[in-house]
Amino acid sequence: MDIKKILFATISYVVLTMGIAFPWHMIWFHDLYAQMGAYTRPEPIIPLGMLSMLVQGVVIAHLYPFWFKGKDYNPVLAGIKFSLIMGLVVYSVMGFAMAAKIDINPISTYLTYNAIFQLIQFVVTGAALGLIYGRNA
Repeated sequence: MDIKKILFATISYVVLTMGIAFPWHMIWFHDLYAQMGAYTRPEPIIPLGMLSMLVQGVVIAHLYPFWFKGKDYNPVLAGIKFSLIMGLVVYSVMGFAMAAKIDINPISTYLTYNAIFQLIQFVVTGAALGLIYGRNA
């Protein structure tokens, strides 16, 4: 277990995710999400969101070396593939479970925008993960 890589991968996940999430959720599509009812709190609790990203980053960074064992293909593509798999787990909570618990309408619009956001998030963070671990995992 390479603690430096886990730490670097976690930090890159948090920084890259925040760099994508903040403008997406707080600037570009804030009003759309608010109109759909996806936001029920007038002011988000940013530290809780950061904690969520930190937990996700640690888990992904810790599990990746067990999955990637220096396979014969591009490590960046391997990182993206693994992150997209993990992204499906995250999306099941951020997309489906959220829409099941909160009165979000239209649900299809919410699920579509959330899917696009998380696709971008996990492709970018997956590429970083692959670069960090490279072929020496």
